[in-house]
This record gives sequence, structure tokens and C-alpha cells, in this order.
Amino acid sequence: MANKEKKNVFELLENVHNLPSMPIVLAEVNNILYDHNASATDLAEIVSKDQGLVTKILTVANSPLFGIPRRVSTIEFAIVILGFNQIKNIVIALSMMEAFKKISGKKFHQKKYWTHSVLTAFLSKKIADDLGYSFSGEAFTSGLLHDLGLPLIFQFFPDEFGEIIDRVNNGEGTYLEIEKKVLGATHCEIGKFLVDKWNLPESLSEAVLHHHDPNQENIFRELTSVVHLADYLLNNLKIGDYFWDTDIVLDKEIFNILKIGNEEFLNNFIDKYEPLLKEQAEVLIF
Repeated sequence: MANKEKKNVFELLENVHNLPSMPIVLAEVNNILYDHNASATDLAEIVSKDQGLVTKILTVANSPLFGIPRRVSTIEFAIVILGFNQIKNIVIALSMMEAFKKISGKKFHQKKYWTHSVLTAFLSKKIADDLGYSFSGEAFTSGLLHDLGLPLIFQFFPDEFGEIIDRVNNGEGTYLEIEKKVLGATHCEIGKFLVDKWNLPESLSEAVLHHHDPNQENIFRELTSVVHLADYLLNNLKIGDYFWDTDIVLDKEIFNILKIGNEEFLNNFIDKYEPLLKEQAEVLIF
């Protein structure tokens, strides 16, 4: 498939009959959230249909990086404490995980992939909160979905997935460069394809697309920069890092975008978040 035009990759994906579709529970949650008469009890009833989802939401709510001082033991309390929109973002993220849970293989390293994705989600939210941004819910979801293109490539283009790894290991270029050569598209663009197909918010789509290059002319540069910073920190600290990001390069424009000073400030971030990340990594159940 090398040297094919980018559009052909997406044409192939458009014609895949078993491409993950939006889970029913997520569609029902969306309907509840747009119903102005809906209550926390209504939302709890929908979410409670999937006890696995309930367990994961409570795990998220009680995360060391989520920062809630009281233990959250029921989905109703989680909705009251976190709010409708925060729950929606968590359900979006967890539903996407569920859609891809069966994708596994020796070269893909499913457990490491999801560990990296979940920790990126937690850290993105924490950074957004600490910097005073109001989009921490979107930061969580974007962080979890940022590498969504990788399982898509592995599932639907397995030969190309292996070829990309081999060519990177042979020193022919970075993962992003070799993705372009082999597929005609990066995992960022392929991830955006599915986010758009699910009709998820544009903010999530842009964060997935630009998480390696946040300094782009779009209205979601702050959100994208937060996810980029979280992704970089995890790989820099070797906590929940994923092999596909070993060549990640920090875009230093994020210091201006996020108004956080310079690389010395970055070192303070590392000192602050490293113990929290280690604690979080030890209690993951995903």
C-alpha cells in the first residue's frame, strides 16, 4: 500500500463493515444529556445498565489524579459530584475503549497501549485543572482517544502496521514519517476519521489530529497543547509510555500557547506529577 494517496486509506475504512460503531449506552447517554427535563437519576439508570461501565466510571472518579477528596461509591454520587458533562466525557472515552477491547496482538501490546491512553487521559485532565482551564472533561476524553488511530491501523492494515515498525527500527525515519510513506496518512489523521464518523465534538477531533503538532491555527490549541504535554511527559518519565511514541518531540510553542513560562517550569511539572502518575499506574484496572 506504500505511496498510495491518503484518501484511499479513508475510502477503504469507509467500506469496512465491522468498523466500530457508537455503543448503544453512549447514544442513550447523549439523548439524556440533550433532554432538559432529565435528572441525575435518569442518567444513572442509563449508565447502570452496564455494570462494567459503572465500575470504570467509579474508578475514574476515585483516581488520585482526579482530585476528589471524598470517596465516590455510587454512580448517582459520581454524577452529582462530576456533573452531567463530565460524565458524558468519561462515557465517550470508556465506550471507545470498549469498542476496541478485543483488538490485541504481539506487535500491538494492548495492555501497554491502554495504560498509556488512560494515564494520558488522567494527566491531561489534571494539567487542564491546574492551569485553570474549563475544558478538563474534554482534556480527559481527548487524552484517552489521542492514539485512537493505532488500533485502527493494527486491525485493518496489519501488514502495514508491521512494516511501519520494521522501517522505524531500521532507522528509516520517525513513526509519523513512516506512517505517511506506508499508508499515506498518520495515526493522528486516521484517529480523527473515526472520531468524526462517531459525530463526536470538533474539539476532540482536533485534539486527536494535532496531538503531535499543537501549534496549529485552530480554536482548540490550548486543549491540544495540554494533551501534547501529557503525552510527552508520560513518555519522558517512562511511566505508561508506549513504544510508538519513543520519538515524540516536545513542541516548545506550547509554553506560549499555555502561558506556562519555559522548560524550567516543565521540570516543576515533572516533579509535581511523577509521584501521582506512579500511584495512578499502580491502581489501573483497565
